Amino acid sequence: MKKQQINYKRLALSILFTLFILGATTIYFDTLTFTSSIKKLGMPIGRLMGFITLGLMAGQIIEAMGWTRQMAILARPLFRFSKMGDHCSAAFTMAFISGAAANAMLLEFYETQKITKQQLFLANYINQFPAFFLHLPTTMFIVLPLTGIAGGLYFLITFLATLVRTLGFLGFGYFFLKKPKDTNQSGFDHNGQAKEICLKEGLKAEKKANAKAILESVKKHLPIRIANIFTWVLPIYTLVYILNAHGFFNYLNKTLSTYITIKLMPVESLSVIVLSFAAEFTTGFAAAGALLHAGILSVKQTVIALLCGNVLAFPIRALRHQLPRYMGIFSPKIGLQLLVSGQFFRVLSIIFVGTLYYLAV
Repeated sequence: MKKQQINYKRLALSILFTLFILGATTIYFDTLTFTSSIKKLGMPIGRLMGFITLGLMAGQIIEAMGWTRQMAILARPLFRFSKMGDHCSAAFTMAFISGAAANAMLLEFYETQKITKQQLFLANYINQFPAFFLHLPTTMFIVLPLTGIAGGLYFLITFLATLVRTLGFLGFGYFFLKKPKDTNQSGFDHNGQAKEICLKEGLKAEKKANAKAILESVKKHLPIRIANIFTWVLPIYTLVYILNAHGFFNYLNKTLSTYITIKLMPVESLSVIVLSFAAEFTTGFAAAGALLHAGILSVKQTVIALLCGNVLAFPIRALRHQLPRYMGIFSPKIGLQLLVSGQFFRVLSIIFVGTLYYLAV
């Protein structure tokens, strides 16, 4: 494996470029100030890097201590079935706590050749399942009072879409992934003695693990990975922040939503689709609830309108919020591939389940 080191020249160029575009934007436009940049740019980047650091540290410590199997125990049957192994299962468990930390764990396992590129992509796709539940309690208590049964059906359809694509990815792994030779990854060997062998290896790893050696390894490798990730996160996050501050994503949402509304939806649904996800999450559902209670839209039309808003605006919001994370944590190429393909499968599954709902009701 290629030895990693901090690219100080690239890091310096990243910082200088970020300072330049921030300074130029602040001078020529009134929408940005130093205070707002600290609050809306500096703090989010700090939180993101904190979660990435947590994920990288967790990945190194879990691997060194031999805790992969224990961390993966809840989802192990599914990941054994899909031939993805305990490392992907451990990242899946972490995704219920933090998506950024889970992706950082996957990066750690991929760079240390514990998982393949195929496993990396499939695990990232499957981690959308725990991501669905991560903010569910908060959003449900906002949406259900506003939209009632239509909001409940909306959540049910999006959950079924998440479940369908998760099962599809697990099935793809079962049919197309090769059985790993590494017992610790696969959870089984060719002699059928997987359980006993894995337990013995896990105990050996725990006995041999030395806290001081693990700490030294983390201190040696973690700063390098954090610096290299920060090199990409900083300029990409800043560019997205500047575009968002000047209304680029809102303009794109409204332009696309107007076109799709005219072609596919009743005219009175325009405000629902535009407001649902273009700018403010809560405002969109409030508008949908108002139109529903006023009798302008039926329950079915409201559900379809919200699903259209989801399909239309969420990929754009993903570019706004997730692009810097993906391209920063992984690499610009792999991060973009993961984001675009993941959004494609997400939209495809929602269209599929939404169409079934439309035809059935």
